[in-house]
Amino acid sequence: MTMQRCDDPALLSGRLKDYPERLVRALLRMAERQGRELYVVGGTVRDWLLGRVPGDLDITVAHDAAACCRGLIAELKGGTFVPLGCAEDDTGRVVWKGMDIDFSGFRLGARTIEADLGRRDFTVNSIGVALAALLDESVVPLLIDPLHGVSDLHRKVLRACPQAFVDDPLRMLRGYRLSATLGFTLDEATRAEIAGQAGLISRAAAERITYELDLIMATGRAHAVIKEMAASGLLWHLIPDLAHGVGMEQPGFHHLDVFHHSLAALGFMEEILAEPPRFYPESAAEIGEYLARPGIQSRLKWAALLHDLGKPVTMAIREDKGGRVTFYGHDQTGRDMVLQLGRQWRWGKENRERVAGLIAMHMQPFHLCNVRRDGPLSRKACLHLCKKAGDDLIGLFLLAMADSLAGKGEKKPPGLEAELSGLLAEILEIQTQYIQPALHGPRLLSGEDLIASFSLSPGPLFANILEALELARVEGAVTSREDALRWVQQYLSDM
Repeated sequence: MTMQRCDDPALLSGRLKDYPERLVRALLRMAERQGRELYVVGGTVRDWLLGRVPGDLDITVAHDAAACCRGLIAELKGGTFVPLGCAEDDTGRVVWKGMDIDFSGFRLGARTIEADLGRRDFTVNSIGVALAALLDESVVPLLIDPLHGVSDLHRKVLRACPQAFVDDPLRMLRGYRLSATLGFTLDEATRAEIAGQAGLISRAAAERITYELDLIMATGRAHAVIKEMAASGLLWHLIPDLAHGVGMEQPGFHHLDVFHHSLAALGFMEEILAEPPRFYPESAAEIGEYLARPGIQSRLKWAALLHDLGKPVTMAIREDKGGRVTFYGHDQTGRDMVLQLGRQWRWGKENRERVAGLIAMHMQPFHLCNVRRDGPLSRKACLHLCKKAGDDLIGLFLLAMADSLAGKGEKKPPGLEAELSGLLAEILEIQTQYIQPALHGPRLLSGEDLIASFSLSPGPLFANILEALELARVEGAVTSREDALRWVQQYLSDM
């Protein structure tokens, strides 16, 4: 067995004190009753050696992980058993007081802990230590490190274990996730191996793919990692439609092809999310409140990466416009493609619809900038956008800013980012002063009023009248119930 002393014993000594004493005692009693040797492995040991506090406890045993789970629950007199993996996988989890204690049997027929560790995903996760050794304060625990993962940990390198990707293709994507979350670099041989076996990712379950991708998007390194995934070819097997944008040139506004523009937009989105006041100084408070909502930042990153997904499908060379390349309708086409992608990846309904909704509207802020150059912005235009964007009005402008920053073509209007910033501030002011009181305040008239005062019968006309009255109220033409009654009378007379 390959054993070595920890370079810094303090990283291991007393680490079990991070866990409730009751849990540690229960583990020892269970191991003694069942005659087992328990090993702490994987991410738990890796995080200890990095000086971090692990989120859970990973334990490996020779066989029958489920029996360990049941034994631990019996000793704790509490906890919940959660099966992990497929039915044939020897894995299980105990959830106890908000903690996850994961058990796994030796993998793929391994007979020793050393062989088991050699069949894991990456060498930094193939380090183990006997649980009993952690409890003996008179000795320095020895690390079991058959693939020299400690050395890779010091070098911040991710090196795949032998046959890792053949055994489980999802590990290719997990490597990029670990790169994003740990800040480590995939070594050259591992990158080459991923490039050669990228097609195997189709064997992985959609839910597992989504889990890893969501963890990547939740970090501040999504742009760098997605770029590496494209270089290896793995990205094209996950989102084939993105590959169609490689080499597809864009006119005027842009200096990059469709894919690299989308990738740049993701990078700028990360910059915007890290420091919103630098891009929208007048709206910093509102943006901060919006970004604090769960899941928002990951959605915005997905929207940035996928916002032009519909361009390759809608690309046309218009001879009637001097051979100009156009992408008419790419926003709506992109919306439909993202809805399909979200269903494929088992995204929740709200998540896929909100990402798709941002993509469907991503050109709207630019259209309003064009309108605003020619004259004052109407409250009608603001009302239309606010109702259409809903809770993602601010997200729409963050996406527009990322899109704008990623385009540096000769025909790009100068000062466009400043225009977007001023436009959002103006719309938010109109929304606060005029739109929200009209949409969320007490109604001046109801459908019952239309029946009682004008002898109208319920039908489509009701909706038309109330919607037009809503706009009149936003524009200041109607401010009271009496105004509203007169306005409806005039509306019906005009009809």
